[in-house]
Amino acid sequence: MAARGRLPIDPIAEARRQWESRGWTDAAPGMAAVTSLMRAQQLVLNRVNAALRPFDLSFARFEMLRLLSFTREGRMPMRSATARLQVHPASVTNTVDRLEHDGLVLRERHPEDGRSIMLVLTPSGRALAEDATAALNTEVFSRLEVSPDDIDTLVGVVGRFRRSAGDFGPADEDPLW
Repeated sequence: MAARGRLPIDPIAEARRQWESRGWTDAAPGMAAVTSLMRAQQLVLNRVNAALRPFDLSFARFEMLRLLSFTREGRMPMRSATARLQVHPASVTNTVDRLEHDGLVLRERHPEDGRSIMLVLTPSGRALAEDATAALNTEVFSRLEVSPDDIDTLVGVVGRFRRSAGDFGPADEDPLW
């Protein structure tokens, strides 16, 4: 898709104005918040995809490599990876299939539970995770173009929303970490 120039107005602010002019004043702030989050997600995802393109990685594949690289031995049960990434098991299976095909991850039987699968990061998977992380840090995470205080506020507000929506609980109740 071709890049578009800046719009002369904020379409979300205009949509909010339209909501309010139609008497939907109770819903207007929520509509603006949801629409703003969705648009921000699109903008950030475009930057992430551009940074990961040279590594032939999607964000889902990057997340799996990075998650495994955070472990002491580069391995974890597939069930734990699914829970930590907060995605459907079929999505994790698809992601792992592609990573395994590319020689970045291996599947092994769990040493204590033969029915479970362990995901194992290969040396090339670890190296790719490091290179892709460096690119994301430089091209995306360090360039959000908002102040550190605004970032802290954003993370706090969205975190409270996620917690109230049941996305996670207090750290001492989380058996995964």
